[in-house]
Amino acid sequence: MIYWEEDALKDRERIFEFLYNFNPIVAEQTDSLIQSKVETLLEQPYIGVKRENIKGRLLILPDISMLVPYYIDGTNIRVLRVLHEKQQFPFT
Repeated sequence: MIYWEEDALKDRERIFEFLYNFNPIVAEQTDSLIQSKVETLLEQPYIGVKRENIKGRLLILPDISMLVPYYIDGTNIRVLRVLHEKQQFPFT
């Protein structure tokens, strides 16, 4: 099962609202892409890369320049954030 941390949900909402102001269709497509790519983690949980100073793994979405830090909790995936690659990454 996928669990979205509160910060990750806020990130998605903020991204959606930002894009919606420019193009509602792009906002919907981007959010759907984020959701579908994260869902692939259920089948391939180790597809994300390991990075020093980052808890868990990092799913890179180059199509939309997004980074999704997550960690594997047994059979569950916990999504920590959804960030644009140019944002300052909060190291944990």
